[in-house]
Amino acid sequence: MYGAAIVIGAGVLGSSIALELARSGHRVWVVDKARAVGHGSTSASSAVMRFNFSTWSGVATAWESKFHWENWAEHLGSDSGNLADYVRCGMVFLDVDVAPRSLYLPLFDNVGVPYEEWDADRLTKEAAGVDNGRYWPPKRLDDPRFWDEAPDRLGAVYTPDAGYVSDPQLAAANLAEAAARRGATFVLGKAVVEIVRRAGRVAGVILDDGTRIDADIVVNAAGPWSSRVNQLAGAGGDFAVSLRPLRQEVHHLPPAAAGGARAPKAMVADIDLGIYLRPEAGGGVLVGGTEPECDPFQWADDPDAVDLHVTSDLFNAQVTRAARRFSQVAVPNRPSGIVGVYDVSDDWIPIYDKTDVPGFYVAIGTSGNQFKNAPLVGRFMAAIIDHCELGGDHDAEPVTYTGAYSGHRIDLSAFSRLRRAGQRTTGTVMG
Repeated sequence: MYGAAIVIGAGVLGSSIALELARSGHRVWVVDKARAVGHGSTSASSAVMRFNFSTWSGVATAWESKFHWENWAEHLGSDSGNLADYVRCGMVFLDVDVAPRSLYLPLFDNVGVPYEEWDADRLTKEAAGVDNGRYWPPKRLDDPRFWDEAPDRLGAVYTPDAGYVSDPQLAAANLAEAAARRGATFVLGKAVVEIVRRAGRVAGVILDDGTRIDADIVVNAAGPWSSRVNQLAGAGGDFAVSLRPLRQEVHHLPPAAAGGARAPKAMVADIDLGIYLRPEAGGGVLVGGTEPECDPFQWADDPDAVDLHVTSDLFNAQVTRAARRFSQVAVPNRPSGIVGVYDVSDDWIPIYDKTDVPGFYVAIGTSGNQFKNAPLVGRFMAAIIDHCELGGDHDAEPVTYTGAYSGHRIDLSAFSRLRRAGQRTTGTVMG
């Protein structure tokens, strides 16, 4: 039996980490101030499974994760109960200069991700009602250029294996239940107020009701509260990548507004207009943003103070952009959707790593795009933790993880806290 471990955060990532640590032989506690599993950032996730990333490690991790979602019962070690489903609907990634095909297609080829290249005519044929105009850069609705005619046309790259997870909260609950079957204890409705250290190493946590839990390993998977948890541990002084909480809205279109029978059936990534669309069971569509420069970022100094009500201005902006792209989409009079808070890193790539505080590890900076990788993140963190706790130095000799399905060896230093945030990425949630 390994030592005791505490995971702070019971979202989809924290629950995945708990499962893999329990499988490794650790005695695991998971602490979350929410009263249920998956009620933080996880609950606001669009749960998209896509492969369009700017780095090899990003593509390889997403591709390997896809197989775990497709074999969810096998991943959990149980096929009983109500399990989340993986819905394979494909993704249409519209051309845009900031993320050209030359950036990611060589990665697809190397990793083995199937795809089809569509020109503007093929896009029009395959995607009902689509406007193939190139409008870059995205513009505000009050910009008189918003309705200008497109100066050019665009095509797309289609990845048939992309899709989404039917219920993100249920997926987190599935992982938590699997962890509990392995002996993990979930302490919900309690906040960590102190991280205890002894001789420089973490020794446990103290909760807001005075309870102390002793452990020689603490994992920060606290999402937008991660910087606070780092401060409690006295960690983060050597980070080369910074983090900030970012408020985000995802909007919902009922079937009638989405176009009925002509509603988009595949996911659409449209950085050209600054949005993405994801179909829902029953014919509805989710519309989210890709952080266009014309829409000011809503940074949150205090995640607990974020207004969780959908705003009319952003709803109208994002849904009008969707209507500009798809003729069958209508803009409802009343906004509908969900608000969440992302833990955003400088380069929109997560940090899965050790820290300069012995025994304190982090799975943070997930930037709204890491839900898809939850099955692998648990295994990444367990591998890093076991390597370091057995005397290894992940900084000097980075851990590599070999995918069980793809066979790819993923160098986990790609997610290091010490990396330089100068890699070429889209600078958006698309990564």
